[in-house]
Amino acid sequence: MAGLETFGIEVAYATAEVAFRCELKVPAGTTVRGAIERARLLDAHPEIDLARYKVGVFGRLMALEAPVMAGDRVEVYCPLLRDPKERRRRRAARITD
Repeated sequence: MAGLETFGIEVAYATAEVAFRCELKVPAGTTVRGAIERARLLDAHPEIDLARYKVGVFGRLMALEAPVMAGDRVEVYCPLLRDPKERRRRRAARITD
């Protein structure tokens, strides 16, 4: 496919135990889902369930079918184990008691 425009992006995923980062070139029209698949993130981390995990670009939530742009960093966010608001409430209650 001569003349197909490509550009560089990054795919990232991190937990307390692992960090995954992959730079790759993708063709124009690639979606967030397509970028994750091209990076082989799901092969490296089969625990990721894209139906449950949120995804974004530079910290902004995105749909899996949203197109990526040159220079984007696609991020996969694991579900929170604890609600941060509840943790702050409990910490504040301990301080005031």
